[in-house]
Amino acid sequence: MNLLITGGAGFIGSHLAERLIEMGHLVTALDDLSTGSSGNIAQLEKNPNFEFIKGSMLDEKLIESMMSRVDGCIHLGAALGVQRILEKPYQSLVANIHGSEIAIKAAAEQGKRFFLASTSELYGKNPKQPLTEESDRVLGSPQLIRWAYSEAKALDESLAQMFMASHGLKFVTGRFFNTVGPRQSGAYGMVLPRFVASAMKNEPLLVYGDGSQSRVFCHVSDAINGVLKIFFDDKALGHAFNIGGEEEISIKELAMRVISVTNSSSSIEYLPYSKAYPEGFEETMRRVPDTSKLRKMTGWKPEFSLDGIISDIEKYLRANS
Repeated sequence: MNLLITGGAGFIGSHLAERLIEMGHLVTALDDLSTGSSGNIAQLEKNPNFEFIKGSMLDEKLIESMMSRVDGCIHLGAALGVQRILEKPYQSLVANIHGSEIAIKAAAEQGKRFFLASTSELYGKNPKQPLTEESDRVLGSPQLIRWAYSEAKALDESLAQMFMASHGLKFVTGRFFNTVGPRQSGAYGMVLPRFVASAMKNEPLLVYGDGSQSRVFCHVSDAINGVLKIFFDDKALGHAFNIGGEEEISIKELAMRVISVTNSSSSIEYLPYSKAYPEGFEETMRRVPDTSKLRKMTGWKPEFSLDGIISDIEKYLRANS
């Protein structure tokens, strides 16, 4: 197949492009390089089965033209990361709603298969864990800008459903839970690469809040395996799937684990949320995925342990320091 990846020079997008080309597909990657990096795709650009176009997913004519030349689209393009949402709230909202609307509409009108990247942020601060695909969305006040990303991705999912009803859009949604691995930037609050980079330098690991908030991390390779299993499976069309790892860990314990795995002499320091983030932030204390739907339908399961994820990030950072 000939496939378009929006956000194709990003962390997940570049890994996905590599995998698709290994499978024998042709890949066109679109990215404005606002958070993606030309370095992520430097090796790919030497491959005749890969094409990179620098441009915006808000360019409707460009998206329509690119969609006409491919068999399907994997829509990863987004403004993401709590830090970025708080720093550039309006630009992020427009990118995440209107950018997705343009891509979904073009795929629907041209009859192209479509993958919508969604997020665990969708569930907000629902205290009932683990989270299934049917879990309620529990959000804070709309006066807190922090929840705008969750709202935007919920609208994206609704748009895909609408275009399935009106145009027969063949789509599937993947809700990513804390996807991590090589090439991920520590910018915008991405905690694991930030911790590993600090540990390698024996610098203090900065934990926001008291560190009791917990997450489950998934290696980008495992996440991509999940994406590919549902994107090409007709039985998955019209459904949403959680894509996440297995081991729940508090951020304080994560810092301790990173220090142990990297044999670091780093200490742990704590920073109040009021100093870590601009105004408008609210923490989610637990976020644990139930991935049984993905497992039962496709046989998928994550291969990387948390220690393996940490080691892989360290290996990458040492090779590219």
